[in-house]
Amino acid sequence: MAQAKIHAKMNEAAHGKFRRTLSMADRSGRLLESLDQLEIRVETLRETATAMEQERECILEMIQSIQNSQEMRNICAGEREELDLTANRLMGRTLSVEISVGTTRSPQQDESLRKATSIIDEIVAKMLDDMGNSRTRLMALYAACVTEAPPVPIDQKFQAIVIGCALEDQKKIKQRLETLMRNIENAEKNIKIMDHQKIEVPQTNGK
Repeated sequence: MAQAKIHAKMNEAAHGKFRRTLSMADRSGRLLESLDQLEIRVETLRETATAMEQERECILEMIQSIQNSQEMRNICAGEREELDLTANRLMGRTLSVEISVGTTRSPQQDESLRKATSIIDEIVAKMLDDMGNSRTRLMALYAACVTEAPPVPIDQKFQAIVIGCALEDQKKIKQRLETLMRNIENAEKNIKIMDHQKIEVPQTNGK
């Protein structure tokens, strides 16, 4: 009789433990499913914030392009002043929007990003002094960041550095180079336009 009670208690405990295990597994599964859904939302949030960050830079670039455009030079001073005020107001409102998407990096990736940024900054610092050479160097850096490189020499050293960067940083480096090359192209166009508008010096008699 006592032995039977012992067996009954053991069976009851075993069944109770089994039910608790199933319940814990079920709860764990639901929590894991919730975390999976949140992970999707987090990635969507980061992608949206990154897209907004790029849109902000695009708007700023467009405002600057309008301010430096030939059309702005061809209108009267009063209208140009009014348009400049509007452009500056839009510029200020755009700059007031602060978006930051952090990137998790290893120490090696941090160092690679620092080196890549330093190389680009060095070119930017000399851009006004030698625009042609800066454009050539930027194209070589950009060629190192794309799969189908344009027909220009690739900066192999820069390519190795970029490969060592985090994937998100690689995209940002490429975007920065694209923006800088567009800025140089626009600046060169404006210089050509201004040069065509130079005043012809009248020749004196006999010359």
